[in-house]
Amino acid sequence: MRCIVCKHGETAPGTVTVSVERAGTVVVVRDVPADVCQTCGEEYLTAQVVEQLESLVDKALGAGMDVAVRRYEAA
Repeated sequence: MRCIVCKHGETAPGTVTVSVERAGTVVVVRDVPADVCQTCGEEYLTAQVVEQLESLVDKALGAGMDVAVRRYEAA
């Protein structure tokens, strides 16, 4: 897929680290599968991956954590 940000690069499968801040909690998720632009580094996540990330963030919020670091695990 051609990158919609830089308009020059092509994306390739890879993994990224995603940080989410919500309600005073920061959740860092490593090894998230994404398509990554080989030119500018822009990251593209599928809807399924975003749903899994939301679940991880919700669990961290429910545990009352201020900062949580997790590895991505597919559901």
